[in-house]
Amino acid sequence: MTTQTRDCYDVPRYWDLAFSDETIPEADFLRAVAAQFSPRPVRSLLELGCGGGRQTLEMSKCGYSVTAIDLNPTCVKWTQHRLDRCHRSADVRCGDMADFQLSKPVDLAHCLVNTFRHLTTEQSARRHLQCVAAALKHGGLYVLGFHLLPPDAAEIDCERWTISKGKTRVTTTIRVLNFSRRSRIETVRFSLKVTTSRRIFRTATDHRLRIYRADQFRSLLRSVPELELIGVYDFCYELSEPLLLNDNLGDAVFVLRKR
Repeated sequence: MTTQTRDCYDVPRYWDLAFSDETIPEADFLRAVAAQFSPRPVRSLLELGCGGGRQTLEMSKCGYSVTAIDLNPTCVKWTQHRLDRCHRSADVRCGDMADFQLSKPVDLAHCLVNTFRHLTTEQSARRHLQCVAAALKHGGLYVLGFHLLPPDAAEIDCERWTISKGKTRVTTTIRVLNFSRRSRIETVRFSLKVTTSRRIFRTATDHRLRIYRADQFRSLLRSVPELELIGVYDFCYELSEPLLLNDNLGDAVFVLRKR
């Protein structure tokens, strides 16, 4: 067995497998949001931080015109490979989700599973929301999912799970190494143990993520008046069970609309 220091995002085939159980619930939620909140039929989508393309591929299979952006060239290449293999198409490009432009606005954008928290400053988070607003049609929707930090939440945490597909098994460990409420930054180690029919290997990388309480996210939203909050949910993706943006909320999914 070998241990590699390269980024987990540099092995998107296995990183996406680790989260593959979430693909259908996420896609169903996006379609439900579009049906309930969009002022027009949703035909065009923008995915920010597409990773290995599991959601890009799923939504393209559903007939949407998809634009996908990721900062990692390996992820972009793998996403395009998956689309080609399945005879699907999407506009997949390398780009910074805090600094991008589209030639044509879209009906709905989404960024799920904590990708937003990789933007570690208030300025970059605000620029991201402004870029999204500029990329949306009037009345367009943005579905944003990430973890909030309730005031009484444990600061040091560890989560582990295993997903198997065929002869491949991926065990994912997410461990908080350092945590500062004052700087609003936590350092999180993402580790994969990958077992295939030919080899076993590990990869581990540390990432800095921005921390948000409910009031801090409210403050950020106030600084981007182009977007209004119209729905709050959690990672259960139950559209019929809206929640409140308060200190009880941890796993958060927000529906924003362009004014």
